[in-house]
Amino acid sequence: MFKPDLAGYAIGMKLFLLTTLTMCAFAANSILNRLAVESGASDAAGFAVVRILSGALVLSLLVLMRGGYLPLRDRRRVVGAGALSLYMIGFSTAYVSLDAGLGALILFGVVQITMFATAAVTGSSPTGRQILGTVVALAGLAYVLWPSGALRVNLTGAALMVAAGVGWAAYSLVGRSEPDALAGTAANFVIALPVTAFSLLVLGGTWQMTATGYLLAALSGAVTSGLGYALWYRVLPQLAPVVAAVVQLSVPVIAILAGVILLGEVISVQLIIGALLVLGGIALAVIRRSRG
Repeated sequence: MFKPDLAGYAIGMKLFLLTTLTMCAFAANSILNRLAVESGASDAAGFAVVRILSGALVLSLLVLMRGGYLPLRDRRRVVGAGALSLYMIGFSTAYVSLDAGLGALILFGVVQITMFATAAVTGSSPTGRQILGTVVALAGLAYVLWPSGALRVNLTGAALMVAAGVGWAAYSLVGRSEPDALAGTAANFVIALPVTAFSLLVLGGTWQMTATGYLLAALSGAVTSGLGYALWYRVLPQLAPVVAAVVQLSVPVIAILAGVILLGEVISVQLIIGALLVLGGIALAVIRRSRG
C-alpha cells in the first residue's frame, strides 16, 4: 500500500516557500532601486552605499543580539565579500549607460552560464530537462525584456553588468558552504562596505540623495538585501547549483508584476506570455520527474 511521505513533503514545501520569499525579496530590491533612482530621490552610487551600510548595521546587530560574532577573518570572506562588492559596483554603474531590460538579460544570463559551468566542473552537470527548462525560461525573459527599436549596446555598461553577473554567481556558490547564514552575510556586508564605497567614488560616483532616497536605500539594505541575502544563504545548501541558478530567472518577472500592482505600470500580452514561459521553464528544470 502506498504511503505518502508527509515529512518529505513538508520539508520540500518549506524549502519552496523560503525560496519564493527570497526571490520576492530580490525583486523588491529592483522596485526600491527604481523608485529611488528613477524619481531622482537618489543617485545609483549613493543608493548602493547606503544599501550596504544599512544591511551591515542591521545584520551585525542581529548577530550580536543572539550572542554570536562576526566571522570577519574567515577565508570565505575573500570570495563572499569580494563577490558582493563586485556585484554591487557592476550593478550600480552599469545602468548609467545600459537599458534596464537588456541589463537584466545580461545579468541573469551570465549568472546562468557561470553557475552551470561551475556545476559541470564540480561534477554536477545539468540534466537535459534542466538545460531545456533554462533555455525556455531565458527565452521568455528575453521576450519580455528585449529592448524595442534599434538595439544599441554600450560596451562599457555591458562589461560592468557581466562583472556583476559573475560576482553574484560567485556570491551564491560560496554561500553553499556558509555554516551560519546570518553571521556570514553580516560579515560579507561589513567588509564589502568600504570596498564598494571607495570603488564607486573612484569610478566617478556622485552623492545626490533626498530624505526619500535615504529611506528607500535603508529599506532595501536592511530588509530586502540584508535579510533577503541571509535567507538566500540559508536555502542555498539545500538547492543544487543548477536549481539555484534557474529559480533566479523568476526575479525580473516578479519585479515586473510588482510594478504593475504597486506602481500602476501597464500589463501586456507580451508580459503574460513571457511570464508563463519563464515560470514554465523553471518548473521544467526544477521539478523532478516521478519514478515508478
